[in-house]
Amino acid sequence: MVGTVRRVSPRRPLGNSGLEVSPFCLGGNVFGWGADEDASHAVLDAYVKAGGNFVDTADVYSAWVPGNRGGESETILGRWLADDGNRGRVVVATKVGWEAEGHPSGLGRDQIRRGVEASLDRLGVDRIDVYFAHKDDPSTPLDETARALSELVEEGLVRALGASNYSAERLGELLAITEREGLARFDVLQPNYSLMERREYEGALQDAALDAGMGVTPYFSLARGFLTGKYRPGEPIPESVRAGGVASQYLNDRGFGVLAALDRVAEAHDASPAQVALAWLAAQPGVVAPIASATSVAHVEDLAGSMDLTLDEEHLAALSAASA
Repeated sequence: MVGTVRRVSPRRPLGNSGLEVSPFCLGGNVFGWGADEDASHAVLDAYVKAGGNFVDTADVYSAWVPGNRGGESETILGRWLADDGNRGRVVVATKVGWEAEGHPSGLGRDQIRRGVEASLDRLGVDRIDVYFAHKDDPSTPLDETARALSELVEEGLVRALGASNYSAERLGELLAITEREGLARFDVLQPNYSLMERREYEGALQDAALDAGMGVTPYFSLARGFLTGKYRPGEPIPESVRAGGVASQYLNDRGFGVLAALDRVAEAHDASPAQVALAWLAAQPGVVAPIASATSVAHVEDLAGSMDLTLDEEHLAALSAASA
């Protein structure tokens, strides 16, 4: 996109990683699923133009789609990174350890080695900026996982480490091992956290992240689309692969109360419900960059508006109360 003027969003330190990222992270789970390669590249271009610089994916995205094998998202992102110097414009996060046919599952040393080599190849890069243990693997000793990932940092294949889907107890054990053994730190935490899902992160896990100085990048930040406002009382459920699960979880008095609060705050700020939901998350202790995905340029431009939105204490409190 030679000659395109790009704006610069505010940047936030990503824990103690030394990386600085925009306060909205673009989720790559839809690349090769909800968005084909051309649409995905258009979304990435629009995201960078809007000032974003942080993209999240995983080795198994999107193995759940019939006909896909996993790795589609990394491959599509890799082709975009190779074009017009895009690699230098974004911080890239990916993951290892989630089970899928043809992909290393678990967090043993061999699985991690195979996983990182495959991800580096699909992304077409020499180093991954943030490499996540995608979920806890109770069958592998934590010290084996910590050592294997630390080796990748020492070898320059990975810049920073992250943990996703860990309990506070297991995260604490993992962090203690890295401290005791002098291994590479885990600087980033990725939990399921939103106005509709607060129990997993708030409390012991949040305390552990704050004590360790970790940067937090929540996934399902928009509660799988519920917080965009497209689900409304008395209206037909949107046509979506996620709609049934969203409806069963959130179409209730609490969910409608959160939507009503979002609408009030959005009106006060001339913003969209999605922008407000992301701005609320970005204001929570420890949170650096909520993750949300987009399948169109218009969608990513709307989400990127959250980077310029600061909510006052009154509105933050109103949203917290509605979602409590």
